[in-house]
Amino acid sequence: MSSTAFTAHGDHVCLTVRLTPNGGRDAIDGLEAADGEEYLKVRVRAVPEKGKANQALLAFLAKTLGLATSKLSLISGETQRKKILRIESDPEDLMKRLAELAGR
Repeated sequence: MSSTAFTAHGDHVCLTVRLTPNGGRDAIDGLEAADGEEYLKVRVRAVPEKGKANQALLAFLAKTLGLATSKLSLISGETQRKKILRIESDPEDLMKRLAELAGR
């Protein structure tokens, strides 16, 4: 089952995340729909200052997906809760793993 929170492209996947910094633990809280869009809800322990929460998000997702941190990059939302990430990997395999993580 697909999700609008993640979309496959030629050599990468775009992932829309709703980040909760200072969340007490690093975790994926499933999918959430708001304002007609779907997000993967992620929380990290890091505080939202000087990019620490963004770095923690990229490191956590890279570790969870078994990828190098360098394969993930922040496309937009540097200072917002809604973020769009680019994940460079085999899109077919990555879409399956993201669906599993999202509880689909």
